[in-house]
Amino acid sequence: MALQAVGIIAEYNPFHNGHAYQIAQAKAQTGADVVVAAMSGNWVQRGEPALMDKWQRTQAALDGGVDLVVELPSATALQPAHLFAAGGVRLLSALQCHWLAFGTEHPDMDYARLMAHLPTDPTTFKRFDQTYASLFQGYLREQTGITLNAANDILGFFYALANERQGRPLTLLPLARRGSQHNEPTIAAGAAYASATAIRSAALTGDWTAVEPVVPSTTLDLLKRAQLTSWTDFWPALRYQLVSGDVADLRQCYQITEGVEYRLKRAALTSPGFAAFMHAVKTKRYTYTRLQRQSAYILLQAKPAEMAVQPQYLRVLGYSAQGQRYLHQIKKQVTLPLVSRADRDWQQGPGALDDRLGAVRTLMTGIDQDYGRIPVKKADSK
Repeated sequence: MALQAVGIIAEYNPFHNGHAYQIAQAKAQTGADVVVAAMSGNWVQRGEPALMDKWQRTQAALDGGVDLVVELPSATALQPAHLFAAGGVRLLSALQCHWLAFGTEHPDMDYARLMAHLPTDPTTFKRFDQTYASLFQGYLREQTGITLNAANDILGFFYALANERQGRPLTLLPLARRGSQHNEPTIAAGAAYASATAIRSAALTGDWTAVEPVVPSTTLDLLKRAQLTSWTDFWPALRYQLVSGDVADLRQCYQITEGVEYRLKRAALTSPGFAAFMHAVKTKRYTYTRLQRQSAYILLQAKPAEMAVQPQYLRVLGYSAQGQRYLHQIKKQVTLPLVSRADRDWQQGPGALDDRLGAVRTLMTGIDQDYGRIPVKKADSK
């Protein structure tokens, strides 16, 4: 009998108790045989370097109940929510998942009503005194009465929209989130759940007493052994590029528009650290997340032609024995190439951007990320 898969679009930055709960709920509510994760690689959607590399995070995901981890290519992962969602849905659809499970603050949200009231006039969100997100949310609230401002509600809506626009390849399974808000900055005493933001902050300072109750023991062990990274590590390289680069060259990078290159260049000269730099360039029009992504595009020299949102391949990062069986089941039917080992053809072809992003991380950690690396394997515990 054919195995059925439930898909999750994730970053696992890092994998925590909330993720383990989501996986258990997804399996219980669907009866799926396999959990497939489309996971961001070495840079994540908010424009940040991942705390641990994609291989360490794959190991944590497999230990936490995922059966198959496939990389969400950087051209998809390092994008605003609507493009991130569209690429993730396409990847899980290509992997023949039956369901898409996702955590959200309001699992009963009326996605159909929101989609029915999307604006058709492209100039609706072109005002410069507010962010795109604020204008978008305000418009939908006026039209539908539905407030769409929590991060996972917004992402859930874009999953639903992407799924609709791609012909409904997946059955949606919204799941109520457990624990703190998406960006809650601290870990509450005695809590079993915390935001990934809070866990990253505690891990970067080595506060393992705070981290221990809110992550599986396997994640904790990985965090303690890994060389953790944040923007602090990459700031000198970004600052050098901004100060030494010509504005015409900066403008060649993806999404560097509206004269923001001048603002970034000026702020780089006077900002001693990345946090100060972000504070210096922030405006009403630009969110911190958008500025972080723009900083990543410049650091990584990402060009518009490279940032194709539609996945070009299926890069397998790891699997359990059940995940391996599922791969064997689908391999003859998938329409995108399955890549289990990064060779020169991949490096110099469709994987060039991911390979380059991995190399930038290798500069910091000394750990090779792509060429010759093979999937992480986790045997069944039976």
